[in-house]
Amino acid sequence: MKLEHLCSYHGVLREALEVGAGPHGHRMIVEVDGGSFEGPRLRGTLRKAACADWLTIFEGYGHLDVRATFETHDHAFIYVEYTGRIELTDRVKAALAGTGQTEFEEQYFFTSPRMQTGDPRYLWVNNLVCIGRGRVGPGRVEYDMYAVVNG
Repeated sequence: MKLEHLCSYHGVLREALEVGAGPHGHRMIVEVDGGSFEGPRLRGTLRKAACADWLTIFEGYGHLDVRATFETHDHAFIYVEYTGRIELTDRVKAALAGTGQTEFEEQYFFTSPRMQTGDPRYLWVNNLVCIGRGRVGPGRVEYDMYAVVNG
């Protein structure tokens, strides 16, 4: 097995909506106000008002639950969803507060994206197993997404 770079993307983050403490941890909703993605076979933009992270914080980690709509450069729509974990280190907290940036693999920040589309040009994304790694900066999140392929 090997990893093949599928695309890199970023989302512009809006201020978190505080839902508060619940039975499974502290819940907040982070809406994404656009962004873009680019890779060898995929490029385009993240649709505004069609992306958010329903984040739960528990024991020093953020448990991600993300839904996003990718619009390709040739106007296909791809529904992207993923779960994942981000370690809430001091540097991550500073970056989320707008006073710093993290680098890939500086903290535990990994996702498991899944994509769906009915557009014939992109049906190949429906059956991919993917993993992603992330980093955060002031008002943004960035990911590298990889497809797991036969080695």
